[in-house]
Amino acid sequence: MLRPGSQLPRTTSYDENGGFWATAGGSLEDQEDYPTAARRELREELGLDNVELGPQLAERSQVHHVGGRPAHQVERYYLARIDPAAVDPARATQPDGIRARRWWTLGELRATQETVYPIGLAALIADVLDQGTPQRPVVLTG
Repeated sequence: MLRPGSQLPRTTSYDENGGFWATAGGSLEDQEDYPTAARRELREELGLDNVELGPQLAERSQVHHVGGRPAHQVERYYLARIDPAAVDPARATQPDGIRARRWWTLGELRATQETVYPIGLAALIADVLDQGTPQRPVVLTG
């Protein structure tokens, strides 16, 4: 279980769209399921190997433009316990324009005026801390 005050999500900062923070992630590759893609993205973006994923906590579905064309995106968010010392950006194979990386406490996520995706991440984490993992993934709208 997560503990209040501990370092929570690892996010990365990007310059596009006025700048924002986001959890690690990306597209599914051919024949890949969501957990496999999540582990691959953690390796590619953060240099993490052999991450054991916990339950799916949330899902977000949206349409946005990629290369001027609409694309439907479905994101799934999983619980993972990661030792901060295991993150090695030097081993990241696809840093994808990441300009910074950081761990957040719940208080920092709640207080920030910066954009953090997914919208609602702080509330999701607070609910997991208070109530445990949800029986079904929470639907995030932002």
